[in-house]
Amino acid sequence: MLLISLVCTVKNEADNIGLLLDSMLAQSRTPDEIVVNDCGSSDRTAAIVEEYIARGYPIRLVSGGHNIPSGRNNAIRHAHGPIIACTDAGLTLDLDWLAEISAPLVAGNADMVGGFFRAAPQSLFELTLAATNYRDIEEINPATFLPFGKSVAFLKAAWEQVGGYPEWASYCEDLIFDMAVKNAGMRMAFARGAIVNFRPRESLRAFARQYYNYAFGDGHADLWRKRHILRYTAYLGGFMLLLAALWYPWLLFFHIAGAIAYSAAPARRLHRRAPTLSLNQQAQALGLIPLIRVVGDLAKMLGYPVGIARRLRTSHHRGTETQKGQNK
Repeated sequence: MLLISLVCTVKNEADNIGLLLDSMLAQSRTPDEIVVNDCGSSDRTAAIVEEYIARGYPIRLVSGGHNIPSGRNNAIRHAHGPIIACTDAGLTLDLDWLAEISAPLVAGNADMVGGFFRAAPQSLFELTLAATNYRDIEEINPATFLPFGKSVAFLKAAWEQVGGYPEWASYCEDLIFDMAVKNAGMRMAFARGAIVNFRPRESLRAFARQYYNYAFGDGHADLWRKRHILRYTAYLGGFMLLLAALWYPWLLFFHIAGAIAYSAAPARRLHRRAPTLSLNQQAQALGLIPLIRVVGDLAKMLGYPVGIARRLRTSHHRGTETQKGQNK
């Protein structure tokens, strides 16, 4: 049987690294090795990993890298298996995650496999945020889905062929890597049963920072140009409509209708995921949905041009073929 190396890169994750390692070791298909790359932690992260190693678990601790993609590449370089399964800190893996995500690779039917993720909220805000921004698996089109670095597996040969994760990209490195693999003509698959569990951002401020960084990464890598232009256009149109409503108040109807339409899908997800919420909780959540939408959009509209500016002034950006198909 082909060896499977389960890798992750961590930095200052002492409060959760134990939960991740426990879920790795509890897999129904146990990994042949676990490679943890420490990216310069200043807390007890490395010491906790060493404690697991001292207990005889098949874990190796390596160090190196200055960001997520460089740390991930360093872990993969140290991995012995021809199959690499990759996840991130701050998560836990479902019992069958590794078995599900590695099955198409072991069978020789794919070069890369994307798994999915499930929110594990701990507050009403986190529950609403998850319903607003994270789709249910039934909403995913496997033919177009691009794996996230927290739930993906691939052949090490595929990683080598495309030059690994782009270390110049501090954000969106997983999507750039995915597109490189896809554009190289390699086979991609989607594993519905490969689920990782994550906690959404705990505050509006933390969420805004997350989406600012995502959009910064998009601008830096020249990703999703049409999508960002459409967002600017929609908000400009909405602002102009709001100004016109000063003279024609009936135009506010279109604003209200637009807000309802923009909140409809998250509201349906919220009901499916938490049907037992009280009326008061439902009212609070429904009020949070448009706020989360607007804050996320504004964060993206701020981050995207900053990313573009970084791309234009740095010589480290690589204008690869992987982005071209997304900007046509």
